[in-house]
Amino acid sequence: QSTILFLNIHKVITSCARGCIFHHTLIENMVRLLSQRNLDLLKKIDHLTKRSTRDKLLSYLNSESKRQQSRTFTIPFDRQQLADYLCVERSAMSTELSRMQADGLVEYQRREFTLHHEEY
Repeated sequence: QSTILFLNIHKVITSCARGCIFHHTLIENMVRLLSQRNLDLLKKIDHLTKRSTRDKLLSYLNSESKRQQSRTFTIPFDRQQLADYLCVERSAMSTELSRMQADGLVEYQRREFTLHHEEY
């Protein structure tokens, strides 16, 4: 169950007359959330602009490896969710992952991946 809260944007983005710390914190948190969302969308655009399924996968996996600061990492998606995120067919993506493993680029078991190539 969810609750939707509608806010008057003018009241949210302008400081109140008292200059209270709560309002300042609200504005700061909203800017932080919007900035993070923007960065996430820019990363996704970067992945999606790659031409091939392999390039999209390598772009995403490198990004996750950097984010988690390890060549071995766990992704937050199952196969279908990852395919949807990268805008590719799940079966084609699974085939490409198998090829990448056969080529020695990656090892994977479910959601856990290990990269074996130089940064893409």
